Amino acid sequence: MRKIDLVFRTVGERTSEIALNLAIKHIAPDRVHLIDNVTPFSRAVQRMLEISYHADFVVFVDADCLIMEDMREFLDTNTQPYVDCYVLDRFRGRIHAGVHITRLDVLQAMQQVRVAKNDIKYILRPESYIRHLAMEQLDYSKAAAPFKIYHDFCQYYQDVFAKYALRELRSRTPEHGARLNRVMHSWPKEELDFVVARHAVQYTRDAVSPYRSEREVDEFIASLPQIAQREIATMALPEKPPLSIEEVEMLEPQFGHLMRGRNEKIFGIGLSRTGTKSLTNALDILGLTVAHNPVDEITFIELASGRYNLSVLNNTAGFDGITDIAAAAFYPQLDSSYPNSKFILTLREKEAWLNAMEHHWNNKPIFEDVPGQESKLKMRRFLRASIYGLYTFNRERLAYAYDRHHEGVFNHFKHRPDDLLVLNICEGEGWEKLCPFLEVPLLPGPFPHVRRKNLISGITGSVRV
Repeated sequence: MRKIDLVFRTVGERTSEIALNLAIKHIAPDRVHLIDNVTPFSRAVQRMLEISYHADFVVFVDADCLIMEDMREFLDTNTQPYVDCYVLDRFRGRIHAGVHITRLDVLQAMQQVRVAKNDIKYILRPESYIRHLAMEQLDYSKAAAPFKIYHDFCQYYQDVFAKYALRELRSRTPEHGARLNRVMHSWPKEELDFVVARHAVQYTRDAVSPYRSEREVDEFIASLPQIAQREIATMALPEKPPLSIEEVEMLEPQFGHLMRGRNEKIFGIGLSRTGTKSLTNALDILGLTVAHNPVDEITFIELASGRYNLSVLNNTAGFDGITDIAAAAFYPQLDSSYPNSKFILTLREKEAWLNAMEHHWNNKPIFEDVPGQESKLKMRRFLRASIYGLYTFNRERLAYAYDRHHEGVFNHFKHRPDDLLVLNICEGEGWEKLCPFLEVPLLPGPFPHVRRKNLISGITGSVRV
């Protein structure tokens, strides 16, 4: 068995005591490190990086996470350097947040990272930003795994306020702003948790101008506990009583069905470099949890052995689909395995695509012996061979694979036009085609166009193929 440390972080949330007990029960750690009431969060991150760890993996758990299933078997078999855990969030549906599985070499790299304190990315997301820099230095991709974890349920009102004031600050990009506005639109009007969260968002929009300096934003974040306490008092809301285990046990019959995935899936079957990351982010904004090129060992074994009822798509995992060439290479088999699913073919003009692929492949060799990258490189070789028939760039062969793929897709769906959407994100197509296809209301605002330089790779551990 691997040595596993647990780092539990709390600022006195209503769930703290029960969440800690559940984390110890379901992680079975060798050591527990408690970071108690250290604010702001950047200081808690500094504290956790000062700890001397003697473990193979460290699981960081926030006190707003109620872990409801055993994680130890996964922890003893996982090889990924960093795994974000998908959870069911009270306000945003299935997201990855609150529980982070980090291999020791990643953590040691994080301990060496130095960032300027006035860096707005660090101010807003200190832990994820430091980890991103460390992962980039190591050339690692992040992975994700879904567990039965309830996030932000049963919280004190003042903690809800502080969280959603910070959430508004973190959402000041077109993509994240659209996602926040969408989920707010779906919130119940009368439930007090959502009333408080909505008030926190509006308060922050009024109080913190988009043109505030980094120092002013940092000061606002540091003062959030006091602001939250004051605002809850002005709303004349009596605070909730201490949490009971009976209240936690009632979550399963009320919300457990939301942990399970859709029977019908969504597959983005465009080739790499055709806007697949933008499509993945758009589906995420629409509340659909989609894996962008899953790189885990289990998915590789299943695809390589011709087993297309994928673990990443089963009802326990809860993912709603897959995008990029992990789906593109096997769309007929996935269509057979998941009846009534939807397929989205992203397009790009062929010469522009070939130029992008040449640059992309020439910078991504596949035969290097890189410690910790074995799984990713194995998947990269497998997928390149499966759909392109080669490992290294050849313009003539890739042009042939491009034509063959599109011809095959159109022939496969020629009698089922309602099951296939052709989407040219690179030419500006977006919500006006995607939303009607998925039978959801048209989303206002810009479509998310993901550029590689702005991407922290992958929802489930993207493998650049």
